[in-house]
Amino acid sequence: MRLLLLLLALVMALLPGGPAAAHRGHASLSVVWIDAKGGITVTHRFAAHDVEPALVAIAPDAQPSLDDPDAVAALKAYVARRFAIAGAKLTLKSTDLSGDDVTMVFTGTMTPAKSVTVRGAFFGETYSDHMAQVNIRQGGVTRTLYFTPGDGPKTVRFGP
Repeated sequence: MRLLLLLLALVMALLPGGPAAAHRGHASLSVVWIDAKGGITVTHRFAAHDVEPALVAIAPDAQPSLDDPDAVAALKAYVARRFAIAGAKLTLKSTDLSGDDVTMVFTGTMTPAKSVTVRGAFFGETYSDHMAQVNIRQGGVTRTLYFTPGDGPKTVRFGP
């Protein structure tokens, strides 16, 4: 009987704990590619179920929905303001709102450098635990930065 109770307790511990357990944190991924001539492509991926609640703060006069063009326009402007690479001007090239993710692609140029400074904190107005991972790839090397709400710019080095 004791073994059965122990086994039952183990099974219960491994089962998901409902909706809260299904989504414990808020995170985004940004991937930055810098080519040898200084061309930049930045791809941001956000979970749609994180973005829509954040639209309340980002677009207070719009419906907090990715179906509302005013909310989407405010989101695009928000991401453009919140994410920056020092020495680069980025321009939004595409937005994909299909499926469970929101994907935005920005392009730009900069002079290739041994260090790259990025500003990349998102959604602190809504989530105190949002984690933004930024992977920066240049010259076949990838460096990663992590941003939480309130973080300022961070710098990675490439080469000696």
